[in-house]
Amino acid sequence: MKGSHIGELEELVLLTVGSLFDEAYGVAVMDEVREQAGRDMNISAIHAVLRRLEEKGLLKSRMGGSTNERGGRRKRLFTLTKEGKLALDQSISLRQSLYERIPKITYNFSI
Repeated sequence: MKGSHIGELEELVLLTVGSLFDEAYGVAVMDEVREQAGRDMNISAIHAVLRRLEEKGLLKSRMGGSTNERGGRRKRLFTLTKEGKLALDQSISLRQSLYERIPKITYNFSI
């Protein structure tokens, strides 16, 4: 596995692939990131992140069947690997642990 650290965008894409389960391909991931996170990204950026996560061993891909709507072209479908799920678990655990360390004080945010 090449590098185990994941950045915020990689985490977002991993979460999206996991949530799309067996329907995670470039355009679907891009659309879901836009809809759920409000991040407008181009398909080239999504493909770059997907490839990087696959190189790290956090995703695996396979070619789906061809469809008429895609002019006979096949989709590359992505799924989380065991290592990808573990990376997400660790990331969420770290974020939760840090969040819980915020002092329990009353913030006075007046305008």
